[in-house]
Amino acid sequence: MGVLSGKVAVVTGASRGIGKGIALALAEAGATVYVTGRTVNAGEHPLPGTVGETALECDRRGGKGVAVQVDHANDDQVAALFAQVEREQGRLDILVNNAFALPEDLTEPKPFWEKPLSNWEMVDVGVRSNYVAAWHAAKIMTPRKSGLIVAISGYVGVTYTYGVVFGTCKSAVDRMARDMAIELKPFDIASVSLWQGLTFTERAERNIAANPAMKQSVVTNPLVGCSPEFPGRVIVALASDPKVMSRSGATYITAELAQDYGVTDIDGKVIPSLREQRGSPIWQAI
Repeated sequence: MGVLSGKVAVVTGASRGIGKGIALALAEAGATVYVTGRTVNAGEHPLPGTVGETALECDRRGGKGVAVQVDHANDDQVAALFAQVEREQGRLDILVNNAFALPEDLTEPKPFWEKPLSNWEMVDVGVRSNYVAAWHAAKIMTPRKSGLIVAISGYVGVTYTYGVVFGTCKSAVDRMARDMAIELKPFDIASVSLWQGLTFTERAERNIAANPAMKQSVVTNPLVGCSPEFPGRVIVALASDPKVMSRSGATYITAELAQDYGVTDIDGKVIPSLREQRGSPIWQAI
């Protein structure tokens, strides 16, 4: 029996990358995990990974994975997802808002006016999508007066990284998590935002391989990187912490929270905080 046995989670954007890693960590702790994403069939995306593959790996890890094709820019599909969760489980304990519309030119060193206006899609799937998912989740969580909502963010919330829209999105996510915490407090539902540093996702590894100079940057130095499962391990610790409400409303550096809970990466590595190099979170627990 894992520490999250009997718990139900939704992880958005979990075909691959950080979302997949979080889903696997939650499943390994015994949770039933609804895995959402747009990719159903292998080859539909330039990078490997499908919702079905993640769900199957969740099963192998000891939990239960449920694959649901969801475009988080489509409100009807999101509504159907949470209706399915409520119908099949009658509860929701954890929502991890990870889905994000990363443009292919994100890491290209161009000013915002030389990048397409379509990059504003990061706001639609990255900020608005967080709100919509949390809106539905809260309707399931509040009657039970229990739950945890986690937003995946980053140091970019306070320091320039990659571009204007990216920073705008992550700053908004941090503030949204805090204000949600205030309104959710009477229902004993915690809301936090986690700052991830370099994470060795399929995309990150591809980009670093194609641009070796990235290894010299503080942002993308492999020495400070972590596996996609690392933030999931921290979320497991949060979700199983009986005093999690004392943390609600804050933005946390994942690496620092991991040290508080004694969590290491899958290889036993202690992931360093980049607070000194990249900045400190603005929002503290309410």
